[in-house]
Amino acid sequence: MYKLLKKTGKVRRGEFKTPHGTIQTPVFMNVGTLAAIKGAVSSMDLKEIGCQVELSNTYHLHLRPGDKVVRQLGGIHKFMNWDRPILTDSGGFQVFSLASMRKIKEEGVYFNSHIDGKRIFMGPEESMQIQSNLGSTIAMAFDECIPNPSPREYVENSVERTTRWLIRCKNEMDRLNTLENTVNKNQMLFGINQGGVYDDIRIEHAKTIAKLDLDGYAIGGLAVGETHEEMYRIIDSVVPYLPEDKPIYLMGVGLPSNILEAVERGVDFFDCVLPARNGRHGHVFTKDGKINLMNAKFELDTAPIDQGCQCPACKHYTRAYIRHLFKAKEMLAMRLCVLHNLYFYNKLMEEIRDAIDGDYFSEFKKEKLSQWGGKA
Repeated sequence: MYKLLKKTGKVRRGEFKTPHGTIQTPVFMNVGTLAAIKGAVSSMDLKEIGCQVELSNTYHLHLRPGDKVVRQLGGIHKFMNWDRPILTDSGGFQVFSLASMRKIKEEGVYFNSHIDGKRIFMGPEESMQIQSNLGSTIAMAFDECIPNPSPREYVENSVERTTRWLIRCKNEMDRLNTLENTVNKNQMLFGINQGGVYDDIRIEHAKTIAKLDLDGYAIGGLAVGETHEEMYRIIDSVVPYLPEDKPIYLMGVGLPSNILEAVERGVDFFDCVLPARNGRHGHVFTKDGKINLMNAKFELDTAPIDQGCQCPACKHYTRAYIRHLFKAKEMLAMRLCVLHNLYFYNKLMEEIRDAIDGDYFSEFKKEKLSQWGGKA
């Protein structure tokens, strides 16, 4: 259940009660595709760096170790030793990314495994069954993530099919949650708004899915090639037509500056692989923007990654040492930088919530964008 605590303009401050704890929003979900954060980050580390929600991937866990294996082991929470909320995406985006190996039909999608080429079918019911086996807190509806740009007629037909799929997802989730041996009988379902960069299609789809009274609503199909201005325009168009008493999730976004802009437009949930992926390559976020620790100028730099940061990396190590670890190809380099970047994002969301509570979000946003100077 979502409770709107405060609203200033479009900016929302809320809390979302789930079977695995209450989420303070706006929130950034830390992405652990295969029930683990890439970069040797444990579930205990996630608690230390302030993670509220972990996000795992339906498609990848279905392939390995297999959702039925996870179910036999007690569900994804027990499997990865994480007692806070977990959101699982539906597999729709992965199917989108496998464009050369897929065939979309009304019943679902036929595609080949990226691991061994094995032929796989996934439709709305299969996606819900996999996510039910995983037992995540929040399951995402199965949809088609539309390439950008796409012809209007294709987008219209795809969105209509996504709506039909969403209804099937809801019916199957309702059924699964009544079964005696279901891992999580209170599993929640978020629907996904699609429509490419066509405002009118997006709005009509938002109106349609809002009537289904789901647990939350996501804006999908963005951050796939459109400009930031197009993305912000779509958010502005869609948010007013989604229920105010449900959380709104912008999928796959993104940069710290994108998050600030989207919060200003009424978004509550975010996720992105970017902070962990950047960290694994020595690109780290600081209050002055992003820096690359591989640069020679950091060879003798005895400062922490970010002065004043309280993450495990900044409290104990210097830029020079972490740079040395990368040059020596030591795994610790990736671990420290991923921890730092995720801490940076989680701390940013905490500061955003404080700014909304204190009625100074607008000033906070301007100050942050000025500090980052376009380097975030």
